[in-house]
Amino acid sequence: MTAQPVRAAGSRDAPAALACGRICAVAGQGQRELREWAAAYPGLYGAEIFDPALYSTVALAAAFSGPERSAAELRMANRACLWCFGLDWLIDHVATTRHEVDAIVGRCAAVADGAPTAEADELTAFLADLRDEVAVAAAGPALRGVWRDELGRMLRAMAREWVWNAARAAGDSRAPTFDEYLDNADNLAFSFVFTTFWISVAGPVEDAAIGPVRAAMRAVQRVVRLLNDLGSYERDLAWDDLNALRLGVPRAEVNRRLAELTARARSLVAVLRDGHPRLADHADYLERQMDFCAGFYGISDFWGKF
Repeated sequence: MTAQPVRAAGSRDAPAALACGRICAVAGQGQRELREWAAAYPGLYGAEIFDPALYSTVALAAAFSGPERSAAELRMANRACLWCFGLDWLIDHVATTRHEVDAIVGRCAAVADGAPTAEADELTAFLADLRDEVAVAAAGPALRGVWRDELGRMLRAMAREWVWNAARAAGDSRAPTFDEYLDNADNLAFSFVFTTFWISVAGPVEDAAIGPVRAAMRAVQRVVRLLNDLGSYERDLAWDDLNALRLGVPRAEVNRRLAELTARARSLVAVLRDGHPRLADHADYLERQMDFCAGFYGISDFWGKF
């Protein structure tokens, strides 16, 4: 079964071939960078699951969401996304105990706050690079607290999902409710990646704009959470991962909630676009990410073979 599209596509919506060519060229540049970064951390990205298609689709998602942006402008979106894939892999599929999960979360939180990395810890070494690049960006001082908060939310959400999965594997029949599951959508890492991208390309940031940006990105994150679940259900069954459809929620209800959340996300994106014209391109990026995922998860997902 495939994910339901957020917006029906028509021939008049198809981008011109010239524009597609430029976007794909930028994506190609991004893919090469992603593979170089992954090669620098072979212990983290050496598993077969990190295949060429993963790097390609990560780069394409950023390039089609920011069609006017260069590879240099999309660089931090791609770097943050790649780091999150490594984090997700370690927590979801490498860690076998709660102690290991808590140790990963603790190391990442400490490094984000400025602690040195352990020489052999590729995950935190990569995070330290992200932290340092965020710090020197023009918007870094204004948005440092937002970046740290979004990182913490993501780490806690990934750990919470691990606990849910572990309890289920141990025979605990209780499962999170649909609302609890959606409230944990930070485990998707969308908001953290967008925040990193936002800092890297933003100029001076008005305090009044921070709230609307965060509201819009978190609304989009919930939409992408359900698009991901609808599109990756068979894989989640094979990997024994949580999925909204594995909570006993009928597909029709997931689709109904998806439509509701999509309308809410578009409304908040419009508020951002109309209320803060200087951030209109950020609003466009968020909406295009949502629509890209609707098309993408209808056919495939990011991960390679487990």
